Order: sequence, then structure tokens, then C-alpha cells
Amino acid sequence: MEDALKQKQEAGVTIGEPIARAFAALKRLVAVRKAEAVCAALLLLMAANLFGQISRKSLTNDEMIHIPAGYYHLVAGYFQLNNEHPPLVKMWAALPLLFIQPNEPPPAKDEAEHNMNLTWGYQSRFWNDNAEHFEAIIFWTRAFIIITTLALGVLIFLYARDLFGPRAACLSVALFAVEPTVLAHGRIVHTDMAAALVYLLFFYVLRGYVKNPTWRRALLVGLASGIALVTKFSMIIMLPLLACLALVGTVFAARLKAPGRRPLLHAAFAFLMVLMVVNAAYYFRRPPITTPDVAWVKLQSPEKFDNLMAVFHWGSTVVPTYFLFGFYNFWLHTKHGHPTSLLGHYSSLGWWYYFPVAFALKTSLPFLILSIASLFWALWRLAVNRDPRFLWLVIPLLIYLAVSMISTIDIGVRHFLPVYMFLFTLGGALLDRLLRVRYPRHFAIALVALLLSWTTVEALRAYPDYVPYMNQLASSHPHWWYLSDSNVEWGDDARDLAEYLHARGETEVRGAISGGWGTLARYGIAYHEIFPKPGVKIPDTRYVAIGASFLNGSTIAVPADENGHFVTEEQRVNYLAEYRTLKPEAVIGNSIYVYRVK
Repeated sequence: MEDALKQKQEAGVTIGEPIARAFAALKRLVAVRKAEAVCAALLLLMAANLFGQISRKSLTNDEMIHIPAGYYHLVAGYFQLNNEHPPLVKMWAALPLLFIQPNEPPPAKDEAEHNMNLTWGYQSRFWNDNAEHFEAIIFWTRAFIIITTLALGVLIFLYARDLFGPRAACLSVALFAVEPTVLAHGRIVHTDMAAALVYLLFFYVLRGYVKNPTWRRALLVGLASGIALVTKFSMIIMLPLLACLALVGTVFAARLKAPGRRPLLHAAFAFLMVLMVVNAAYYFRRPPITTPDVAWVKLQSPEKFDNLMAVFHWGSTVVPTYFLFGFYNFWLHTKHGHPTSLLGHYSSLGWWYYFPVAFALKTSLPFLILSIASLFWALWRLAVNRDPRFLWLVIPLLIYLAVSMISTIDIGVRHFLPVYMFLFTLGGALLDRLLRVRYPRHFAIALVALLLSWTTVEALRAYPDYVPYMNQLASSHPHWWYLSDSNVEWGDDARDLAEYLHARGETEVRGAISGGWGTLARYGIAYHEIFPKPGVKIPDTRYVAIGASFLNGSTIAVPADENGHFVTEEQRVNYLAEYRTLKPEAVIGNSIYVYRVK
């Protein structure tokens, strides 16, 4: 008996020793890599938040398009679909679908008058043919976007650590991990979070090149620039930046003690890498533009048609055809703008001050205060101390701010995300500086603790409704009065709306909801768009559901009547004005207003 007990004890010791050694090794690693451990812990908590949102939030309007297009890009190498957005992020998100093996309906080319019709028709068939995989597709595509968001957190840590040290890096990541705007978009399949990643990556590798201009670092700059171009077309700003850097490097080669031609040779090498990445993203394919797309160009740009077709023909010898055609559609969108609103006013071409105002309203108040303070601090350090570290934050921030302020596509603070990343780094550096203050030290520590606690409380308070989040400055009016579109409603509360209606015995609803045409049916609710169409009778349902963006009026598109006449602009934006003064029975996710009308 005693021998048996002794053997069990020895076995327990044998099993326990490796575990104890493993924990001891982990403890030593954490002691050596404290900053990395803190960063990892913060990003794990952030990941838990983002994955928690996936189980609560349905698809956004844009995801209904991006996910099917990404899968078809990936498996068929067909890039006509959704070409206004480059393919890389969509393909990355669709990568796990290779294991799910969803049905892959071919695009019905005979249905399409032009590329937009083709895209919309394909997404409808994709979701209809994959109803049984609906939730799995949502989860896995968003999971890969969360990986992108966490990678961005790691890059913020590396960038801030190189500039200001490990503690500032941890504080920067802490600000990143609890900011509601980041938490809103860190799990959505779109290009904006990835654009923030590649923009920061470009300056990270560029700084390495400036410190030590080698061929390998020139290669990295080229790769980062190429990845940026196939992430979002607005990242085209990388090319003039590279050209300016090459010019400056050549002019000041003697002062930099570098061979006169080396900057130009490095720039040419980087540009070749850009071309390589762009072509690889499109599978090195350059098919001729389809007949419907030729007709689209002729319809949209009749006076430039011949020149544009020449650009597509000759340009496709260098870069893929549908990279050029996609950029053309991006240019069209920029030229014509996008219906939007700001502080109760409406426009299709936006306002130069749109993004600063949106940032002020959509950013948590403590981080807004910290951002303003850190910007003044950085400018002071540049002016007084000539501290070059701040150039790597202020210059990228000002470049993107300038580009944003001339943009005509003012549809969401998400387009401003690249600026946030430099503000997180500046904010972390300022908090670190406060912690170094010797007198009054206790006050400085208390101030840092207050700011971090306040931002954390804001993140917890808003969970999981981060898309329509606004801070305390937006308290005098409903959120839809201040901003519109993806700032206030993007359709990802359709699941909760369906549950609300089912609980009341309803199976259909009239309404105007972003993406409602594609999501509500998946949850057993028949959706009837409230805008009249010739020959279509709208059922008189008990409930009406209006998304905040439609309540605003800017995103309303009222079809022509049976005589082909459209409503006036004033009638359009006020088409649902009667609901603005009604008290809703419920507000789902702070984004969908539900009215009982009978």
C-alpha cells in the first residue's frame, strides 16, 4: 500500500516538474520582456472584445459586397467584381472560406449592363446559395480582419518603442485597444483598418531606410508601398511621396555622404517592387475590359472616352487592367462625391472641415483631449528642441489630414483611421512624459490614471454598439443630426431587430435600413423597403424600422415614379421627416429606430 502511494507521488512529481519549469521559464521571459507581455495582454483583451462583437452584430452593408467579391477574386482570379476597392483585404478576409468551401455561383454576365450591376447581382446569388453557411462565413472572414487589427496594434507598439521607449509603446497600445472608433471597425470586412496598417507600415519601414539606406530597406519600402496600393486606392499618395524622397535624396546626396545616383537607383528598385506587388495581387492577369465596362466608361466620361481607353490599353502592359479600371471608378466616386450630412446640413461634395468635426464627435472625450494636448506638445518640441522623432509623427499625420480635408467622400470617420494611429503614438509618448515628471509626481500619475480609466469606461459603456458611438459633445441632438452613413448606422443591428420583431410575433417589417434588403431575410424577417416603386405595393405592416442614417435623410434614394420623375433634393432628404418627431417604441443598438404604427 505504502509502495503504491510512493509510486503515485513520484509520478506526480515527474509530471509536475516540466510544468513547473515551463511556468518558471515563462516568468523569466515576462520579467525580461515586460513591455511585450503588457502589449500582448492588452491585445488579447482587445481580441476578446472584438470576437464578442462578432456574436452580437450582423453584417454591415459593405460586407454584403466585399465578402463575396473577395472569395471570387481568390478562387477564380476574377477582378471585375467590386473593383472600386483593390482586392488584397477582401482576399485576405476570404482566405478561411477555402476550408468552408461555400458554393461559388458564377457571375451572370448577361444580366449586367455594367460592372456595378454585376457586383450587386453576384452578391445576391452568393448569399442565397450559401444560406446554411451564413454565420460561419461572417465569423471566419471577420476573424481574419481581427488578426489585421491586432497586427496593427503590434506595429503601433514597435513604432512607438523605436521612437520613445517601451513604456510609451505600452501606453500607445492601451489607447489603441480601448478607443471606440477602432473597436467599431476592427472586426468589419472593409479596407479602412487595413489602410491604417499599411500607412503606418510605410512610415515605419521608411524610417528604417532613412536611418540606413540599403538595398534591402529600399526593397521593404517598395513592398510596403505596393501592399498599400492594393489595399486602398487612396494610398496612391505613396507614389508622390516616394518621388519626393528620391528627389530630395539626390539633391542632398553630398550632404548625406551618399553616392549621387544611389537614391534614384533605390527609388527605381522600390518602384519595381510596387509593380511586382500590384501585378501579383491581380494574379498577373490583364484581360481586356469587358463590353459592359466599356459602355460604362462611355456613359460616365464621353468627352474623355478615347483617352481613357488608350490608358487602359497601354497601361495594362504595366499593371493589371482592372487595377486601372478600379482606380477609374474610384476617381469617378471622388469626382461626383457622395451624399452626406454634417451638423444638419447636406452636401454631395462634403466640407473641408468634415473629418476634424467627425473626429471631435466620434472620438472618446479623454482621447480627444489627449490628442489635442499631444499635438501642441509635439509642435512645441519641434520648435524649441528640434526633436526629429516628432517629425515621424507630425508629418505623416499632416499629410493624411490634408488629403482627407480635400476629399469629397465624407461618409465616415473610418476614412480618418490612419491619422488615429499617429495620435495614439503621440498620446502614449505624452503620457510617458507625464510619468517622468518629478514634481508634482503624484498629480501626474493621477492624471494619467484618470485618462486611461476614462477611456476604458467609455469603451465598456459603448459595448457592443461602437459603430454609432459619439462622445458627450454630441448630446444636444440625436446622433443622426450630427453625422450620417457609417457614422451612425451600417446595418449590423439587423439580427437584434429580427429578434425584437420575432418576440412580438412579427415576420415582416417596412423600413429603410442599411443592408436590410440582404440581411433581414436571413433571420426570418421579410423586409419591405419603404420607398415606393412603380407597380409595387408596400404591405401595411405593424412595425416600421428606420436606420439612423435614413432618418438623417442624406442616404435616401427615392426611385422615380411611373412617369420617370424624381423628387426634389429637399423632398429627398426630408422624405422620412415625419418619423424624426415620433417617439420610437425601441432603438436597436443605438442605430435602428423601431416604430409601432398600428
